[in-house]
Amino acid sequence: MVSNPENTFANIRDLLRVWSPSEPVYCIYPDAYVRNARDFVTGFPGRVLFAVKANAHPDVVRLIHEGGVSHFDCASLPEIETVHSVCDNVTCYFMTPVRLRGSAKEAQERYGVRHFMVDHQSGIGPLASEIDMSSSVVFARMAVSHESAMLDLSSRFGAPPDDIPAIIEGISSAGAEPALAFNVGSMVTSPEAYRHSIGLAKTVLEGLPVKIRLVDIGGGFPRSYPGFEVPPLSDYFNAIRKDVATLPLAENAEIMGEPGRALAGPGLSALVEVCLRKEDRIYLNDGMYGIFWELRFKGHDRFAVRAFRDGNALQGENRSFRVYGPTCDSTDKLPGDVDLPADIRPGDHLEFGCLGAYSLSGRTDFNGFRSDRIVTITEGTPPGYSQ
Repeated sequence: MVSNPENTFANIRDLLRVWSPSEPVYCIYPDAYVRNARDFVTGFPGRVLFAVKANAHPDVVRLIHEGGVSHFDCASLPEIETVHSVCDNVTCYFMTPVRLRGSAKEAQERYGVRHFMVDHQSGIGPLASEIDMSSSVVFARMAVSHESAMLDLSSRFGAPPDDIPAIIEGISSAGAEPALAFNVGSMVTSPEAYRHSIGLAKTVLEGLPVKIRLVDIGGGFPRSYPGFEVPPLSDYFNAIRKDVATLPLAENAEIMGEPGRALAGPGLSALVEVCLRKEDRIYLNDGMYGIFWELRFKGHDRFAVRAFRDGNALQGENRSFRVYGPTCDSTDKLPGDVDLPADIRPGDHLEFGCLGAYSLSGRTDFNGFRSDRIVTITEGTPPGYSQ
């Protein structure tokens, strides 16, 4: 199923022959999204929540739902609204300790949200003033970190492990069911990070007077990119499955995970045009303030790419190029060099693949450069796609 047949093409060649676009076009591959989501749901040893912040485009959310994901990790009321606008029979979780005043109340009353999060005693009272705590589950978020994570998400959110028992007690006293959550970081390059975090959780859980039913181990599940190889997801799933089995939990307990990149990344590409070439430098109509926004952070520095000229795949000997975006800012430069056909020239098009995570959701309109042309590609897979 595609959302707009007028913006649907069989492949990139057909798109280029019809449009020859001078502005960036972002290409959604439905089959890639659905297959990838099914694989993750099958492999993960627990309840899968898609972290909507990774890509909140309605078509992406819908396709991930079609792949079997019916639970969604949301950080705002607009994300909850997006999920419910395109999906039926889903559950949204308001999984952030920081919310706009009144948003928890509206989320519960309008959308039936029952799962919330705090990471400090001071967060319990304001939450309890907005929602029916007796029908809610409130997660106490614990701070954890590991050197294999490219971004330490506990530098901003999460209580020290020693503080968690008191927060759990406060949640229970306020009338809600307490639960435990943590998130070791983003782009975690080793399964050992999850074993480390689950070990910390075990110590906390062993000291609680009650047994917890829900444990959210967060996201951070990575993908491989050119020059940035990570272990297969099965290695992470096996490590998690083995270690959560040792946790002292309630009999009906369930483990939850919040993949963002792992679900959002594979099924979207960016089709961009070469605007200018200066020897080994090329300038594109999109850049670091646009679809490549995520490359500003620690981790991978480029995406898989293929080149087209006049609607046909461009072959030939490759060479390394420095790649710049279109804005007047000197930081608008991709951090990693890109291998392209040596005779690349203005007017040629490049398709960068598997950049669905933190791309559409992070781009800006700096200098007036922004495209909202989003299409569906029904055949094949993006550059760099692998199951």
